[in-house]
Amino acid sequence: MPLAISFELSDRDLERFNQAIQAARESAGHQDPDAVLAAAGKLLQDVDTAELPDFIAQRLDRLDALIAMVRDEGWALGDEDRNRVLMALVYFANPNDIIPDNVPVLGYFDDAIAIELCVRELAHELDAYEEFCDFRQREADSRGLDPAKVGRADWLGNRRDELQDRMHRERERDFGTGYGNSSGYARQSYTSAWRPGMLRVR
Repeated sequence: MPLAISFELSDRDLERFNQAIQAARESAGHQDPDAVLAAAGKLLQDVDTAELPDFIAQRLDRLDALIAMVRDEGWALGDEDRNRVLMALVYFANPNDIIPDNVPVLGYFDDAIAIELCVRELAHELDAYEEFCDFRQREADSRGLDPAKVGRADWLGNRRDELQDRMHRERERDFGTGYGNSSGYARQSYTSAWRPGMLRVR
């Protein structure tokens, strides 16, 4: 019989996680972006064979999306936006987790919370990228194309520019005010469109 347990992290609890994430960013220095992506990707590979609580498993799709948006040739993030995502991912390249990953059941608990914090920080980026993936999937289907092979097709350009411009405006609007309740989990509407991710079977 399943057991449902709800819990709330206090500001003090969240501060500990924020400090760990900040420490990871400071220690990352000029760490190679490919190494950051590889480490975050390894987390997805490791958990793919693990028995995970739903609390953790539900958040892995968002980590996969963060990795994919950096790797996605069609999304073509500029350097500043790309670095924002990479800096959010450096926690997963830090071997000194708050909870070591090899601890049964709870080993990925801190990673799930770190993903949640990353999603709050990059909510506008994730929303825009999800819309882009949906647009690419629909347009590729209508043209009889494989979305994995369209690259930087001309017909993607205008929509990509519109979405990234909106992303920048919304981020600037929220700058200094926090994201409040804006979290990618509020909508629970994960796209089924193609993206160059690692986690989902397509």
